[in-house]
Amino acid sequence: MTSGTRTTRTPKGVRSLLRGCRPLVVSSAAALLALFVTFPAPAGAVAVPGPPSGWTTVFSDDFSGAAGSAPSSSNWVYDTGPGSNFGTGEIETMTDSTANVHLDGSGHLDITALSTGGSWTSGRIRTPNAAVGAPAGGKLEVTASIQQPDPGSGQGYWPAFWMLGPGQWPENGEIDIMEDVNALSQVAGTIHCGTSPGGVCNESNGIGSGLRACSGCQAGFHTYAMILDRTKTSAESITWYLDGTQYFSVSESQVGAAAWQQAFDHNLSIIFDLAVGGGFPNGVCGCTTPNGSTSSGGTMSVGYVAAYTTTGGSAPGAGAITGYGGLCLDDRSAGTANYNPIQVYTCNGTSAQDWSFVQAGTTLHVLGKCLDVYAAGTANGTAVDLYDCNNTGSQVWIPRSDGSLYNPQSNKCLDDTGWSTTPGTQAEIWDCTGGANQKWTLPA
Repeated sequence: MTSGTRTTRTPKGVRSLLRGCRPLVVSSAAALLALFVTFPAPAGAVAVPGPPSGWTTVFSDDFSGAAGSAPSSSNWVYDTGPGSNFGTGEIETMTDSTANVHLDGSGHLDITALSTGGSWTSGRIRTPNAAVGAPAGGKLEVTASIQQPDPGSGQGYWPAFWMLGPGQWPENGEIDIMEDVNALSQVAGTIHCGTSPGGVCNESNGIGSGLRACSGCQAGFHTYAMILDRTKTSAESITWYLDGTQYFSVSESQVGAAAWQQAFDHNLSIIFDLAVGGGFPNGVCGCTTPNGSTSSGGTMSVGYVAAYTTTGGSAPGAGAITGYGGLCLDDRSAGTANYNPIQVYTCNGTSAQDWSFVQAGTTLHVLGKCLDVYAAGTANGTAVDLYDCNNTGSQVWIPRSDGSLYNPQSNKCLDDTGWSTTPGTQAEIWDCTGGANQKWTLPA
């Protein structure tokens, strides 16, 4: 971005992830369009790289499949609907049509923006759940090989490869690994966190690198990556790489521990989309996009995506969680029905007290279900219960150095109700006080 250019930066995650979204009913004209799209000649496929030494692959897709087919339904779901749904000012309608999102038959995912009579359609896909996160004491790398839309596509194109946490934006966390606008052959990396407007992450702009030169990024495939590093407590960081070369980094100290933990110390979803128009492209060009320079058919092509983690050294294990008065966190009567109360109870070594952390060390499981804030409540005194694991913010529990278990969505801590030492008292959430009734000893 040239010096002195004023950019209005509209984040991708202004609206939380759609849950249970209904498929978009595409017009007959758009449906027919799928029959006449000519897919470009594919480049050669590139295999998903193996994990670095000491790392483990936790998610990957090489986008193999027949030309014109949809990507794997086990790896991806669609966010569909008009651009106005997404809070970024974009003007396209996101569809689940293979005219907009398809495999090229040679190991690539193509997301194509199409204009019919001035009405634009495109595609946005994400992992079905918050698929990947950095384990406590470890690292997460998320990387993809991408070819940006060609320079002839013109102003208004907004390709993005990014991540979003469960819960309410921006406190749930957003990591933009690759964004470009207006076919400039540039790249930007950005985080979003805290509160909006303003806050520690300068919302809604976020904290970012700004657009940087990305030579050849429209002519061929380049590797975009970020590493979330949690190896140093209270000194965590996120670093961005282009073709293996670092170009930007953000540290926990820049935003403070509370906002950082709330945003990034849990799993996030992986998202690819190609928007048209919106606050970011409009702000960069100082114009309204798309416009007369914008051609239909621009494509973002993805060769592979992968996520790797190190194991870390400080993630809690499995076993009892002991609280105030020596009582244990317990699934009442070992019930497995949704909304079964979670209580404090005499420690007895049963399966109802055998808790384990999974998903980057922030989701607590017992008997195959998750510790959950009832109805995603945020008020003091909201009860906690057992519920199907659903990757929402009401099931994120971050162990903190003072012994508390912090729920970022509610900004509250797991609390032994009324400092109870009576077995059978249902636990709740409450303002984090540092009191003994909010200190929990986790399994080693």
